[in-house]
Amino acid sequence: MAESASLLFNPHTYDPAHFDPETRRLLRATVDWFEARGKRRLIEDYRSRAWLGDFLDFAAREDLFATFLTPASAANKDGRRWDTARIAALNEIFGFYGLDYWYAWQVTILGLGPVWQSDNAEARTRAADLLSRGEVFAFGLSEKAHGADIYSTDMLLTPDGEGGFRASGSKYYIGNGNAAGLVSVFGRRTDVEGPDGYVFFAADSRHEAYRLVKNVVDSSKYVSEFHLADYPVGPADILHTGRAAFDAALNTVNVGKFNLCTASIGICEHAMYEAVTHASNRILYGRPVTAFPHVRRELTDAYVRLVGMKLFSDRAVDYFRSAGPDDRRYLLFNPMTKMKVTTEGEKVIDLMWDVIAAKGFEKDNYFAQAAVEIRGLPKLEGTVHVNLALILKFMRNHLLNPVDRPAVPTRLDAADDTFLFQQGPARGLGSVRFHDWRPAFDAYAEVPNVARFREQANALCTFVETAAPDEEQSRDLDLLLAVGQLFALVVHGQLILEQARLTGLDEALLDELFAVLVRDFSAHAVELHGKDSATEAQQNWALAAVRRPVVDAARSARIWEQVEALSGAYEMGQ
Repeated sequence: MAESASLLFNPHTYDPAHFDPETRRLLRATVDWFEARGKRRLIEDYRSRAWLGDFLDFAAREDLFATFLTPASAANKDGRRWDTARIAALNEIFGFYGLDYWYAWQVTILGLGPVWQSDNAEARTRAADLLSRGEVFAFGLSEKAHGADIYSTDMLLTPDGEGGFRASGSKYYIGNGNAAGLVSVFGRRTDVEGPDGYVFFAADSRHEAYRLVKNVVDSSKYVSEFHLADYPVGPADILHTGRAAFDAALNTVNVGKFNLCTASIGICEHAMYEAVTHASNRILYGRPVTAFPHVRRELTDAYVRLVGMKLFSDRAVDYFRSAGPDDRRYLLFNPMTKMKVTTEGEKVIDLMWDVIAAKGFEKDNYFAQAAVEIRGLPKLEGTVHVNLALILKFMRNHLLNPVDRPAVPTRLDAADDTFLFQQGPARGLGSVRFHDWRPAFDAYAEVPNVARFREQANALCTFVETAAPDEEQSRDLDLLLAVGQLFALVVHGQLILEQARLTGLDEALLDELFAVLVRDFSAHAVELHGKDSATEAQQNWALAAVRRPVVDAARSARIWEQVEALSGAYEMGQ
């Protein structure tokens, strides 16, 4: 009971004592606001697609966004800083109560990215003042015809002959585009060819030359299409030009995509309380549903996957906060949080839904919206495929070429994460070097399924050395993505183990979690075996990498007790 209660967020017992007093107050105030609102109102607002005005009024009264999203260098009040640890905590809370609330916050983060990276002091002051007034922000990058292909932007800036520009063009799929006090818009100059012509500029959604077209989704999230028609852009509005504008776009996504993982965790936690409570109290054929072995297995798998999501994400925070020009390991762990953690979230929901079945559709439950919203997170800030392809750039160096690195501590200190807005050029990923991944596994060599998974990780190293895709296969993205899934599992396991060591996680729980990871690795190896272009050597390697997890009935029964203890542990008031 104690283990499960301490690992999952529970509003009834939540006390973020590891943060400073003002952070604790704001996190607790946010939880209390949602709890006072109640489940019925929460669900009704979701069903009716109501705009989030009440929530944004609360955030403005509490100075919530300004406190959490103003870097110390731009702050006009004590306590304001950009602290990834407490941002992650708020992501989890927003996800727990509804992704619509998280989305308004998330796109504000994206909209601020180009501003906080800019040397334009006037724009930075303007953004800080807008935050202080409770305004939200937007990130004007995507377009209807090109998506987020920034090479092909049709937002055109024409010189006005007076040192400024007139901007014309459309943006599509832009969150908060209906209400943003500042929209960071990406475009290109008509008088300059190539990358030197890129521009990031600040626009105001209330300006007469800014035309809001529509909300492109059927949701409380306002995901807008907007059009600029001869919008005046003066020097005070220019955030970045040339290659720096391109880098600002990619670096902003680096900052923003991390938020997807902890939002996914929050969704899964709320859904899990509902699912376990329902299953434990549902009688079928004279027995509780949870008496059936397959139900216990599915709920246990969901629980340990969720614990793994939390462990990985918490540890990734430390690498984000400790990053610098000479330590860019976060560039691997970042797409991992976006791609791996969010897809794990889908699996968690699916496992629980298989248990609760039709209950998952009922309109009076949170689960019905969780089942829908969990699907969106793997598809935001770059698809799973894009992020899998990205992590492959790090595979050889990570697995085979480790270097000495100072140990990264747990980072819960009240510090400003300045490097996130000083990332510099968005290139050179192949030169990023990593500490040795093996010691994290060595520390748990006596845990049976960690040892079993280590065999598979060692086998992947052999694959990279002896059977890696050749030049022709490197153009076969379908095959490469299968390899990427195998590599992602090793990185996932590594950071889980690092965080387990730092937190003293129950080794039986860790063993149960790695039993799942062993099965996952085997499944992806079989998938690689079946790829059209897989060579005979690759096929042989794939089958040889399949392993059976170490089964321990007593261990599984002990973890099931943790899952069962979630029944009735939390229910949102009406």
